[in-house]
Amino acid sequence: MGEKLKRAIGVKGDFKTAILPMMRYSYANIFMGGAGYIISMYFTIFLTDVVNLSLNQAGIVVMLATVWDAVTDPVMGLITDRTRSKYGKHRRYLLWGIPLLLVSYALLWNGYLVNGKENPTGAMLFFILVYMLYKTAYTVIGVPHTAMLPELAPDYNLRTQYNSMGYLFNSAGMVPAFGIAVLVLSLFGSGDNLSSASKAPFAVIGIVLAVFFSVAVFMTFKTTREPSSEHMHVEPLDLKYILREYVLVFKNRSFRQYFFMSLAYQFSTGFYLNSKVYYVKYLANQYSKYALFNAVAGVAEASAFPLNYALTMKYGKKRCGAIVTPLMVGGLLIGLFMQAGGGKGAWVWSLLMLLSMVLYPFGMSGLGFVSTNIFPDLTDVDELITGRRREGVISTFSTLIKKSIAGVMAAMVGFALQGFGLVTGDTVSEYEKTTGELFAQSPQAILGVRICVAVVPIVAALIALFLLRRFQMTGEDHTMIRAAVATKKKYGSVTLTAEQIARCELISGQKYENTWLGKGNNTLETHTLTQNENGEYLILLESEAAKKAAEEAEKQEEAHTK
Repeated sequence: MGEKLKRAIGVKGDFKTAILPMMRYSYANIFMGGAGYIISMYFTIFLTDVVNLSLNQAGIVVMLATVWDAVTDPVMGLITDRTRSKYGKHRRYLLWGIPLLLVSYALLWNGYLVNGKENPTGAMLFFILVYMLYKTAYTVIGVPHTAMLPELAPDYNLRTQYNSMGYLFNSAGMVPAFGIAVLVLSLFGSGDNLSSASKAPFAVIGIVLAVFFSVAVFMTFKTTREPSSEHMHVEPLDLKYILREYVLVFKNRSFRQYFFMSLAYQFSTGFYLNSKVYYVKYLANQYSKYALFNAVAGVAEASAFPLNYALTMKYGKKRCGAIVTPLMVGGLLIGLFMQAGGGKGAWVWSLLMLLSMVLYPFGMSGLGFVSTNIFPDLTDVDELITGRRREGVISTFSTLIKKSIAGVMAAMVGFALQGFGLVTGDTVSEYEKTTGELFAQSPQAILGVRICVAVVPIVAALIALFLLRRFQMTGEDHTMIRAAVATKKKYGSVTLTAEQIARCELISGQKYENTWLGKGNNTLETHTLTQNENGEYLILLESEAAKKAAEEAEKQEEAHTK
């Protein structure tokens, strides 16, 4: 990359020492972006229209697996935070998760092993267990991968660059995965409609994508290096210790602000994604264009990235969410008055659907980018309070609650749509084959789809936007906190100004004297924060630690090569 181009887009560092490590870390995002994308597009309708589970049963499958995912995340977080290894706390778990990923993702799309029509309960139990296995694989890989980031990228803006690279690699997973799914469905003649005859293409999709995603995870394991944790101090593990660890997380005011904002955002996207396919198929009667709509949505979301990145690098991590989120609401509003396409005016509704598929993902990407970029900084606020690095505990406490609610949301959508009388499965496909006409859902069922795909997501998105505006921490605050923590770790005490103490209290939600940073300071010694001529805080200890970490990583690399 030329220096002018790098300056224009805000990228710091050369290719070998800055950009290449970001790419290596982000290979695993191919799995985390692509696997979930295909599940959000097809898994629910695969369960209802191919396996022939009811909407309630499909909702229960997703709910129980997601709750299981939420429960296993904190366990994995504790494991990674307490792992002592010369190879680091996180990296080796990526390798151990690959066999689980291979098996679970292939089975997730296999409709041959069970018969939902003859034995719906058995089929439901089968997919609950398989989906739980997949969620376990995702946890074993995803939690260590996420927790690794604050260590690999300690700087405020460097984390944005890492997350941006991860965002690009998410797309690098979504695009080919989507292409494979559409191609296989088309080759088997299932592109325009799904029924119990569509088992073969989904089985092929599952096997091919399982291999594709596993290779991506292996590449991150093989090429990424992290500092040794071999000599890290670990406290005895008991129930009191575990409860204390998670109570401490929620004392962090910045974490609470982030948590409720991202929770509202998840409500919005969760309801929309769980009902989107029914919106396209039964409300708009445009399922033949489903692949096109998703392609347009993917392009729209990806096209928002340069704007989100530029706004973040220039104005801070909140700005892009505040600017583009109204477009998300605009896309959702179309669902309030969307009608079934047909007749002379069909092109109008098709254009409106395309417009919604542009506005929603473009706007949604803003809040998603904000949430992703803010999260790593919460570990530094937590360190201000506790004096420890607890990336795993912080990330998994958040996902424990959010994923539990996400599972409940999936079930809520299923129960709501079935309660409103939405008809799915072979009943629809057999009617359409017999009559040659589109199956018409009842007005009550259409109302249920509108509520799930538009009303609830709009309200939740507006709440998330309101909470975003209340988030306090800036880039300068973050650097000041890291400089203060580094100074205290180096000298045993730190001396802050009244203004700096006030910012620490505002961001942490704690009285300064009750935090690790404020306790035990030697009033006879003065260790103020170092600043350069531009007033920017300098983190002296970090440069020494980074040098040692680089030396350790180089030694590990040499030993690995030998």
